[in-house]
Amino acid sequence: MNKKKTSKNVSSLASNVLKNSNSSTIQKQLAGSALAQSDKNKQTGAKMEDVASKVLDSPKYSDVTKTLAGSVLSQSNKKR
Repeated sequence: MNKKKTSKNVSSLASNVLKNSNSSTIQKQLAGSALAQSDKNKQTGAKMEDVASKVLDSPKYSDVTKTLAGSVLSQSNKKR
């Protein structure tokens, strides 16, 4: 089990993304995952690991999206 949790800065960013009607679906998915991991007892699921990894590998996503993806991926299961 990963002991990391989402930082306050990323939690705030994720909250703003979820409140913004202009945020993309991928941003909202990553934001929801990041907020769910504000508790140390949660970690990223395999599907979100894959999504976050693809976001980080692509030049088309914004810095906000990549920040959320990085946070989500850093909280993944290290054994996968």
